[in-house]
Amino acid sequence: MYWLLNSSIGRKVIMSVSGIFLILFLLFHMSMNLTLLFSAEAYDMICGLLGANWYAIAGTLVLVAGVAVHILYASLLTLQNRRARGSKGYLASSKTDTEWSAKNMYVLGIIIVLGLLLHLWNFWYKMQFAELTGIHTGEHLPHEGAAYVSELFACPCYCVIYLVWLGAIWLHLTHGVWSAFQSVGLSNKTWYPRWKTISYVVSTIIVLGFAAVPIKFLLFNV
Repeated sequence: MYWLLNSSIGRKVIMSVSGIFLILFLLFHMSMNLTLLFSAEAYDMICGLLGANWYAIAGTLVLVAGVAVHILYASLLTLQNRRARGSKGYLASSKTDTEWSAKNMYVLGIIIVLGLLLHLWNFWYKMQFAELTGIHTGEHLPHEGAAYVSELFACPCYCVIYLVWLGAIWLHLTHGVWSAFQSVGLSNKTWYPRWKTISYVVSTIIVLGFAAVPIKFLLFNV
């Protein structure tokens, strides 16, 4: 246990496992969002199921823990790498073919966290939190998720902000997915190029799935 929490490799394993957990959550969240492209009623039904009930609250707490662990260990590893390598940053290398995203994972992470805070304000605070506390901050009921989404993305500025945020998530994931499986020992000379391809495929599916919603409202305003 001491090795897992305090060694560089152990910290990478913890960060990778938490990252894989967050990737699975993104796939679930993306699938939920895609229902909005076809049925506002179905989306609202899902929002109602994920409202202020015990399993939704438990899931939220687990998710918060996963995010906190990922950020904590990313920060610890970044500080450790900077001490060891000076100003080169996160996982930097003297090799000229090192990916830009690999060199800037922590910067991308900061952008993602800032976007996440905005996302929580626009949706979680007005929906699950409002249902839990009975404090409604808008004209819509907490479970009327489709109305909140439609209202937000009626503003082109918010669409652009979310698309930029998704771009940062894509860059973060294209490196993070294959790196996570490499850190937990599921990569070798054969699987390394395969994980890199899977990384780009999974990242693109996730980001396009999320981007489809603001793009829909931006282009069609419906």
